[in-house]
Amino acid sequence: MFKIIPFQNTYRDDMIFCLLSAKDALGRIPRINEDLFDIEKNYFDKDDMFWIAVDDHNRVIGMLGTNTTSSSEMWLKRFYVKPSLKRNGIGSALLATLEDYAKSKNVSTLYTSCALTYTEGLQFYHAKGFIEIDYKDLLGIEYRDYVQSFVKKLI
Repeated sequence: MFKIIPFQNTYRDDMIFCLLSAKDALGRIPRINEDLFDIEKNYFDKDDMFWIAVDDHNRVIGMLGTNTTSSSEMWLKRFYVKPSLKRNGIGSALLATLEDYAKSKNVSTLYTSCALTYTEGLQFYHAKGFIEIDYKDLLGIEYRDYVQSFVKKLI
């Protein structure tokens, strides 16, 4: 069993451990993104959210943050599940929490992106109703051949 809760600073170190474990399992260099050093400032103070999944032993087993880009659009950010616990509904529960939150804020469109080499993530987004879009057209920046972006309409 696990529960989804808004981030609390007492979980900071364990959240970072979960993140580094997830990145390592993906074959990525396990580094900590700047925004994770101060969740309060980089998420909550910006009217965004950051949730963690916590197991029965009070350990962080997943996380998901938001980045609101307009009154109707939001990005999924820092979406990770502890590698040894994948396929146990943790990612689905985090996403459902985000979708409920987004709908309560009248957000109609969710965006995310995923490395093309991360087939598990690509399959997850497809299964959850996300549709592939062109990253270049969405952000107006140089296209990166290794990333696939997705959109999901909520309303």
